[in-house]
Amino acid sequence: MWLWEEQGGLLASFSFLFVLLLILTRSPFNSCLFTFSFYLLLRFLSFEPVPSRRALQVLRPRGRISAIAHRAGGHDAPENTLAAIREAAKNGATGVELDIEFTADGVPVLMHDETVDRTTDGTGRLRDLTFADVRKLNPAANHRLKKNFPGEKIPTLKEAIVECLHHNLTIYFDVKSHATMAADALKHMYMEFPKLYNVSVVCSFMPEVIYKMRQADRNVVTALTHRPWSLSYFGDGKRRFDSLWKHFLYMLLDILLDWSLHNVLWYLCGVSAFLMQKDFVSTAYLKRWSAKGIHVIAWTVNTYEEKKFYESHLQSSYITDSMLEDCSPHF
Repeated sequence: MWLWEEQGGLLASFSFLFVLLLILTRSPFNSCLFTFSFYLLLRFLSFEPVPSRRALQVLRPRGRISAIAHRAGGHDAPENTLAAIREAAKNGATGVELDIEFTADGVPVLMHDETVDRTTDGTGRLRDLTFADVRKLNPAANHRLKKNFPGEKIPTLKEAIVECLHHNLTIYFDVKSHATMAADALKHMYMEFPKLYNVSVVCSFMPEVIYKMRQADRNVVTALTHRPWSLSYFGDGKRRFDSLWKHFLYMLLDILLDWSLHNVLWYLCGVSAFLMQKDFVSTAYLKRWSAKGIHVIAWTVNTYEEKKFYESHLQSSYITDSMLEDCSPHF
């Protein structure tokens, strides 16, 4: 069974668990019993990944490294808009990463933040605004190139899918909340657009999202997203909490999350890819996941030199904020 393959499976993880239990309980019998019970539970609850051939078709279309536009290329055009999708296709992107959120009346739309303040001319939480309210907002209002994109509207999930399919772009659906709603909405999109099975990935920082997506539809290609220390630090390196005890508590949770993702959750969810923050990607890291049959995609790779390194040396796909020029990361 691939579960126990020496390099690619979970043998090392279960061995570690057994030794830890042995130290804590000093009982070989209880340690064996608990470890074996956990193994059976994991086998029972886990999903098989989609066939590797189809996963490869999605993750490496046309057999080459993918350059994926983050938020559809938020540096080159207003993020998460139809205009950004068109610009990404024009500028040579293989795919786009799109953020899914929901309005007060349950309409799935493209939006990265919980509020509309940063990207639009409106204010307030998205979940407090109806779709009619959201449709009146200008998603280009605060963009550096706003004059080039008049008349843009916040698109629905369906509108974005139609645009991406028209331009033959691979879609990375990024879900940050509302796991059940997102899984249900995406399931309906896959039913309406069966082509999505071969040209899209559902990804999330939240294992719950991926697990519920696999429950809803086992044929969907999925990926876990991760940035080490994300619970205790913001993306720019600043601490999330001023309180020292809370900071160290969340650092411990970060360690637990990191271990769980790399040793158990990838198997439980049956993912095909792992989206990792670029500073933690190396040749050894790629080999580690490759042994499990998992593709690694780095984010966010924003300079020419970095892109060249990923393409020629690491031969790894990457997510970028700009297809045209060097830029700072968009957190």
